[in-house]
Amino acid sequence: MPRPALAAHEVLVRIAYTGICGSDFPIVDGIHPRATLPLVPGHEMAGIVEESGDGELPSGTVVAVNPLLSCGGCGACARGLPHICRNLRLLGIDAPGSMAELMAVPSASLFPLPAGTPLKEAVLAEPLAVAVHAIRRSRLVSGESALIFGAGPIGLLIGLVARHIGASVTLVEPNDRRREAVEALGMPAITPNAAPVARALRDDVADVVFDCAGHRTVTPLLTEATPVRGRIVIVAVHHGPSEVDLRELAFAEQEIIGVRVYERRDFSESVRLIGAGLLPVGAVPISEYPLESAMDAFSEARSGSGAVKVVIRS
Repeated sequence: MPRPALAAHEVLVRIAYTGICGSDFPIVDGIHPRATLPLVPGHEMAGIVEESGDGELPSGTVVAVNPLLSCGGCGACARGLPHICRNLRLLGIDAPGSMAELMAVPSASLFPLPAGTPLKEAVLAEPLAVAVHAIRRSRLVSGESALIFGAGPIGLLIGLVARHIGASVTLVEPNDRRREAVEALGMPAITPNAAPVARALRDDVADVVFDCAGHRTVTPLLTEATPVRGRIVIVAVHHGPSEVDLRELAFAEQEIIGVRVYERRDFSESVRLIGAGLLPVGAVPISEYPLESAMDAFSEARSGSGAVKVVIRS
């Protein structure tokens, strides 16, 4: 790619790592509803400031990038909720992203981290912001318990944030390697057909149930696994309608809470947690591929049989 020309209020960032997200797959396949090829994908990114037109951030600053681009004029933006902008766009989907060596980034999208922060940890700031937002939306507090369906990157990070605030956590995951990764981080992980899941469904042991699986086989369990006046938090992106027992929801006075990406304060908190070393994100299993082997990285990410997170090194 040619060296990007900086517009006003843009910063040139030398990209270190880009995380692969499930939403990148349809871009590569050419079937994403918004992304138009050719496109440089990548919206989970960390790097180092190379050049700052306005001089706000000095060269060498370690940064994570918030990829959200809101319109500023719709009803959601007017209500102070630009993350659910009716015309929300993202770097790497609607504009060039980070699977390149250099990237021009709006200065308002940059979040500096302390010098010396490992860049392979900084690249987790974007998915961690999703986890922070999900926990905040859930109203989970210390002393409560969380049951998380799905131990992919988001489910695992939600577990770490929930534990950090003092909640007890159990993750439900069919993949052996992902369960091993969860247990290596000191959290219990069980299979969907395990006896502890049956007890959770029977004994109302979870105050909050997080759906990080987005699978139609999980959806019917959500109301069953949630106690009276418990909260169900939908974090995963569902790609079609799913059955939910609304009678059970009403009779138990349960809540369903939707989660879409994150607010700016969530991204700030994510960066703070990483920069201060408050979460063991460095222990999250990550596979790393050079930029020229990007398609190999996508192959591993699609398989779900390798590391919890796959990143591309620029």
